[in-house]
Amino acid sequence: MDNDKKLVVFYSLQGNTRFIAEEIKKNIGCDLLEIKLKKNIKSKGFMKYLIGGIQAITNKKPELLPYEINLDDYKTIIIGTPIWAGHFSPAINSFLSENEIRNKNIAAYCCFAGSGSGKAFKILKEILQDDNTFIGELEIQDPLKTDKDGVSLKVNKWLDKIMNKSVSA
Repeated sequence: MDNDKKLVVFYSLQGNTRFIAEEIKKNIGCDLLEIKLKKNIKSKGFMKYLIGGIQAITNKKPELLPYEINLDDYKTIIIGTPIWAGHFSPAINSFLSENEIRNKNIAAYCCFAGSGSGKAFKILKEILQDDNTFIGELEIQDPLKTDKDGVSLKVNKWLDKIMNKSVSA
């Protein structure tokens, strides 16, 4: 295993979380894994909030499209998710249930339109608490609807902070 190898695992319904993943890749040169649902949720209209919110609150684990990744190859894993009803997306829930993540530096970021991360980071830490080191979390509201340069600067400052922690962890 390359001790410095980093991976961003993310789910993006409308492109916000993908935008941040790409910013992270530009800054630290990591690998990206975009997870996708086998049966996607519509990205527009009220139904996305209803279906996505209910799935998030009820801890659903929808089926994902196949992906190939060996998490043992990575020392640092950054998890990116939209926030639905104060929870991380069901796709991330599925990914976490399908993979044993141990002995990693873990960071997480979320994108949201409403009131922030809610319980998402707390629950994520509970799920991944065994043998992992949490190095940081970041909330970004509507990254595609705000000043992209400002968002990039915020992401880069966060990365500078957490990458220093991952070296010492």
